[in-house]
Amino acid sequence: MRAILLAGSFALLGTLLGTRLAIAVLVKKGYGQLIRDDGPTSHHTKRGTPTMGGLVIIIAVVVGYALAKLVTQSAPSPSAMLLLFLFVGLGLVGFLDDYIKVSKQRSLGLRTKAKVAGQTIVALLFALLALQFPDDNGRTPMSRGVSFIRDINDWQLPVVLIIVWVLVIIAGTSNGVNLTDGLDGLATGASVMVFGAYVLISIWQNNQACGTVPGGKCYEVSDPLDLAVVAAALTGACFGFLWWNAAPAKIFMGDTGSLSLGGALAGLAIMTRTEGLLLIIGGLFVIITMSVVLQVGWFKLSNGKRLFRMAPLQHHFELKGWAEVTIVIRFWIIAGLSVAAGMGIFYAEWVAGV
Repeated sequence: MRAILLAGSFALLGTLLGTRLAIAVLVKKGYGQLIRDDGPTSHHTKRGTPTMGGLVIIIAVVVGYALAKLVTQSAPSPSAMLLLFLFVGLGLVGFLDDYIKVSKQRSLGLRTKAKVAGQTIVALLFALLALQFPDDNGRTPMSRGVSFIRDINDWQLPVVLIIVWVLVIIAGTSNGVNLTDGLDGLATGASVMVFGAYVLISIWQNNQACGTVPGGKCYEVSDPLDLAVVAAALTGACFGFLWWNAAPAKIFMGDTGSLSLGGALAGLAIMTRTEGLLLIIGGLFVIITMSVVLQVGWFKLSNGKRLFRMAPLQHHFELKGWAEVTIVIRFWIIAGLSVAAGMGIFYAEWVAGV
């Protein structure tokens, strides 16, 4: 428990102090955000705002976790290391995308195929490795079952199918956070709530682990307490970054931050066996992603008509005349309600013992 508090505190300080330094460096190098000409006109005032702030989040999380383990003199677990690998790996893909944009001064970074290939390679390596490293009870960081709050029934998928399933979850979640990162502080604030929920979920699973509290209500999760340490570092890092990312944003996280945070969220859901529950806890990310899917689908089916004025959904409300801060706060409320609903379902399932 001490490591959880330390990791969150170190990561919070890391982004709170480190982001200020990053802003100065990025401004000096001229690494500013490029704005799409077809987007809301209010965004043109953001042109040149430093981007790639996700680098600070990544460094703060990794250093925060490492310092917490060093102070508590505890060894890193395979589950936590795999989660950090997925987090940093997808962050690297996002960094390449951001760097190409700012260095070549164009709104297009990595080509779509290259970006998808990078995400797929990182996710594939994570999936293959997560099926290894069994603990003392024979549990690997990732199971071969499909889960909601725990694995559904006892049946297991073939290795090929479970890897494909994991690739879908990681791609969907990382791109969902990426689509949400369109307004000052929106994705960062929502991420604080969701990662905070996973701190509580992992602690609860550790306290009710089958290795210590056998029974029908126990959880078959490998290294839940160490997953809570990483989740706390992610929560703290996003909280500190929000100080600088809230409207009017002094810095953007860029794809470096959004892809890495989305990957970490997917990794937590996979390794805590809460893949289905993620759809509820991360409800805001789901809603915004679906707005894009519906917009594209309706556009094709209706011969060029639009369901929303613009997708993702937050930009639809901007074009309707809502103030940016109003949209962000209301979407934060939706994110909070989604987290509350997910946590309620998680606890209710334990109480019911089903």
